[in-house]
Amino acid sequence: MFLTITTTGTPERPATDLGFLLHKHPGKAQAFSTSHGRAHVLYPEAGTDRCTAALLLEVDTVALVRRGKGKGRGGAPDAALAQYVNDRPYAASSLLAVALGNVFSSAMRGVCSARPELPEQARPLRIEVPALPARGGPALVHRLFEPLGWRVTAEPVALDTEFPEWGDSRYVRLELDSETVTLAQALRHLYVLLPVLDDAKHYWVSSDEVDKLLRAGEGWLPEHPEQKLITSRYLSRRWSLTRQALERLELVRLAEADDSEVEEIDNAVAAESESEEKPTPLAVRRREAIVAALRESGAARVLDLGCGQGQLVQALLKDVRFTEIVGVDVSVRALTIAARRLKLDRMGERQAARVELRQGSLVYTDKRLGGYDAAVLSEVIEHLDLPRLPALEYAVFGAARPRTVVVTTPNVEYNVRWESLPAGRVRHGDHRFEWTREEFRAWAGAVAERHGYGVRFEAVGPEDPEVGPPTQMAVFTAATTTTAKEAKAA
Repeated sequence: MFLTITTTGTPERPATDLGFLLHKHPGKAQAFSTSHGRAHVLYPEAGTDRCTAALLLEVDTVALVRRGKGKGRGGAPDAALAQYVNDRPYAASSLLAVALGNVFSSAMRGVCSARPELPEQARPLRIEVPALPARGGPALVHRLFEPLGWRVTAEPVALDTEFPEWGDSRYVRLELDSETVTLAQALRHLYVLLPVLDDAKHYWVSSDEVDKLLRAGEGWLPEHPEQKLITSRYLSRRWSLTRQALERLELVRLAEADDSEVEEIDNAVAAESESEEKPTPLAVRRREAIVAALRESGAARVLDLGCGQGQLVQALLKDVRFTEIVGVDVSVRALTIAARRLKLDRMGERQAARVELRQGSLVYTDKRLGGYDAAVLSEVIEHLDLPRLPALEYAVFGAARPRTVVVTTPNVEYNVRWESLPAGRVRHGDHRFEWTREEFRAWAGAVAERHGYGVRFEAVGPEDPEVGPPTQMAVFTAATTTTAKEAKAA
């Protein structure tokens, strides 16, 4: 990815002042590590009359795939081979925007300690981006940049110059010119609008992206005619975040119109008191339901199969009735994180004797897993391809055969209640499937019948009268075993 910033000057205001503004010396070529490659800053020309700074981002495409989130079944059509064969190393996108924010962070904030008068001075600027994805075409590029004081040239890039009849691609060659925009404003415009035009981000968008958008959009976004489109695309069309951002932008606009502070406008409701209850996260409810089921079963020695980063193991350790807890996962990295979470290296001898982490695959029989009171498969089965489920079934229910098995999995019917989840998407990029309540009950019933277990079902999380709970849980009990509850009743 490549971007250049050019300015012109006079002996009184030399163009090389650009080096002070960017905090990068024109006489040096500098390199910076980023999370997805290496960014280089260099100056193809640096003189009194004209100075150009270039940002070159070398993208490590393999690292991008490994660190990124897959789309899962039902995701975007470019999620398989296109993970490795795509435009990311060449076309400006959120990757370049992040590099801009990292490499030119002081310039973006308008900070220049060496020459504090420079950031507020508008100067002739030309910004060039050779390849820019533009979902919406050149017309959208003009609509986004022209209201900000830019003269825009957005030339469509042909799909193939040898075959003009194929038409234009979705890329444009972008040139922006202005004498009224400061460098800090220019960098903030690019930081927001590059990923907006690409209409995609290479990382998961969370609530802190709202704050980033408002910081970069300060002074121009509240009054922009395409405010809603910019906000929606920047936040990856997550409607709850978009609504939150638009509400805050409206407060900013009202405060500016009234020449007052946002806090003075947004004072209709008192701040939340610390005593107000917040909804319990679903992951916490799930662990609580699993621990309750294990307590009811009377289990003392428990397997957490597919333990991930050890959250459930940590919860079980808090209850002394669980005398032996074994976490099993195929991922060494997950087990390393779990060991850190549990502080195994600092754990007391008696507590350490209760817990063990093991690497292992759940689709192969393992003699080490035999003889335990209970096993948990929490949010595990949906990560396996359907043809591999019988192997897991035999390894757990046939070979290991614990007295109690607890299985939780998402209820796909509930997905329509997730405001941030687009239609047709699964909840996690690695999910191979998600079942309806009927599908899960059919699978669990067949497993119980084949291996001599009884099974009951419980809802986890708020139960919707139409689509059920977000998580469904099955508790299997070996038919030949009397549970602690039944023994007590007898």
